[in-house]
Amino acid sequence: MGKVHAKEMFGRFRGRFWLPPRPHGEIIEDRTVSFLELFYDLVFVVLIARAAHTLAHHVSWSGAIEFAVVFGLIWTAWLNGTLHHELHGREDGRSRSFIFLQMLLLALLAVFTADATGDGGTGFAIVYTLLFVVIAWLWYAVRRQDSEEYMQVTGRYLAGMIVSIVVMTGTIFISPEARVVVWGVFVAGWVIGSLLQARIEGASGVAPTESMVERFGLFTIIVLGEVVVGVVNGLSEVERTTESVATGLIGLVLGFGFWWTYFDYVGRRMPKNNRRSTIHWMLGHFPVAAAIASAGAAMLSLVEHADEARAEAATAWLLAGSVALLLLSLIPLIRALEDYQRLQSLYQPLSIALTVGAGVALLVGWWRPAPWVLVLALAAVHSVIWFFAFDRWLRLDLSETAAAG
Repeated sequence: MGKVHAKEMFGRFRGRFWLPPRPHGEIIEDRTVSFLELFYDLVFVVLIARAAHTLAHHVSWSGAIEFAVVFGLIWTAWLNGTLHHELHGREDGRSRSFIFLQMLLLALLAVFTADATGDGGTGFAIVYTLLFVVIAWLWYAVRRQDSEEYMQVTGRYLAGMIVSIVVMTGTIFISPEARVVVWGVFVAGWVIGSLLQARIEGASGVAPTESMVERFGLFTIIVLGEVVVGVVNGLSEVERTTESVATGLIGLVLGFGFWWTYFDYVGRRMPKNNRRSTIHWMLGHFPVAAAIASAGAAMLSLVEHADEARAEAATAWLLAGSVALLLLSLIPLIRALEDYQRLQSLYQPLSIALTVGAGVALLVGWWRPAPWVLVLALAAVHSVIWFFAFDRWLRLDLSETAAAG
């Protein structure tokens, strides 16, 4: 009787605590982002902060490129882990256990992130490979229970994961210089492969949901924290003069502009419910997040040199380039939105304004005025674009009211 009872209890344990992943197509319509997912994203705060800290203290063209590569690896890991839970996770012990396992590896990855392009690269590559092994296993478990229509999708994805594991394993044994190049190709391969996947006909396995939109928006907020960190760190390391405090506070206003711009135009809005738009919408968040994080890194250097007559060239270009990249990256995101066709009279001229604003931001970087003037001018670019969009919105509202009357 004892053995029968134990077997029955074990069966109940598996039935309630250790459930299989949700198969493709099993969407929870009213799902919201869980506390577990927020906890998971919190680890990426540390990873991004470590990468941005390195750039903040080594502002240069090479430093910016290395940051872009490392940030690309971090974002790719976040995307793969996030999508798995969004599409296949449950509120059970199995999902929790595997997310905690990923968090353990991500915490260890953060140890090597600050020097990932140098002596810490070997450790970074080892841990990153182990992380991808775990994520690949999770997706394999999904494939084992998927219906026939999704077999090609999961097959291509697992093939990409296996290639990724092999490539990252290979970077353990090469020089730091070669490693950065291979990592750059790795990130580009994921982006290009995803874009090609968007063009393939058939079942996609990815459908936009409100929880997905919420998750990407929350990650954007996490990255926005780097602007605050950059300003606070800068003011903490220098004498608080009128120039340094003004530069820091105006820098925060620029960060507010990032938030305002993203959430007014893109955030909390659903992408179109088709494979191409959904994938373009997801990938479009990569340059947005990278631009915000690099702008935060530029803030520290800008505040540290706030008393100088002109901003340092590398810092000016990094901040202005980040603003330009953010503005340009919003355009494909806008075009992927479900609201794009309905609000074309707003979004089309806004896309032109964003392009012009990006050009003006680069001119400001080339001009290289005093640090406080630099951030003020870039904040003004955001403000002008927003007021232009608000004017178009009011015009649209008036026209719809007139048509209804």
